[in-house]
Amino acid sequence: MPEGDTVWRAARGLDSALAGSKLTRTDFRVPRFATTNLSGREVEEVVSRGKHLLIRVAPGPGESEGWTVHSHLKMEGLWHVYGRGERWRRPAFKARAVLETADHQAVGFELGILRVFPRSGEEEAVGYLGPDLLGPDWDAEEARRRLASVPERPIGLALLDQRNLAGLGNVYRCELCFLIGVHPMTPVGDVPDLVRLVDLSKRLLEANKSRSRRITTGMAGRDPLWVYNREKRGCLRCGTKVVHELLGDNELELRDLYYCPHCQPVG
Repeated sequence: MPEGDTVWRAARGLDSALAGSKLTRTDFRVPRFATTNLSGREVEEVVSRGKHLLIRVAPGPGESEGWTVHSHLKMEGLWHVYGRGERWRRPAFKARAVLETADHQAVGFELGILRVFPRSGEEEAVGYLGPDLLGPDWDAEEARRRLASVPERPIGLALLDQRNLAGLGNVYRCELCFLIGVHPMTPVGDVPDLVRLVDLSKRLLEANKSRSRRITTGMAGRDPLWVYNREKRGCLRCGTKVVHELLGDNELELRDLYYCPHCQPVG
């Protein structure tokens, strides 16, 4: 499941393959941008912003500003980098974007969001996001302030709200609530130490950003997570049956929720 660490790694891989090279072909396989052609322009950089990915392309001849290819992986999306002529590892019909240079092909599969717009549109696209846990402008105090601004909201919902802090997804939501010993439905105002929670969020993503497999327990073997997806095996700390429910702001945003009723009691 893509979260901020996944997108951070994807951005680094794309940046390494594309930055400084001219695009020889672009193919955007969504109706709105099907005729958009960025070939001949140089890729300046690829960066992540929370769970969003921004490919920044230089202006073409006669253009006053550059372009941004904005994507969000949602639940199933991913970017692959191939050498020219290399066989794709995913079916071609799942490709939503193809960016080619003289040496590489970058292919975005099953992207939840794909847009192309002038660089000035970035503020509208991602300006609403809270402090980026893996960004150069990370601001822990601002993240804490945003979380605390709605004290009656359940912490399990507040952590997924990208307006509070950008980069957390469902796995980290569940693991963070376990690590600080609070039930996910605990109101934010009743969480004992938001400063510690924000700090732990940052440390977990930093520790995992270069790993292909997330680890929150410190054990890289068969038990890398404390409660997430452990409803059939029990809490890794106490052995109590892990509860699996759904939680979201509405029916369209329901996400899997895992918690230990012994280690994370209600109230």
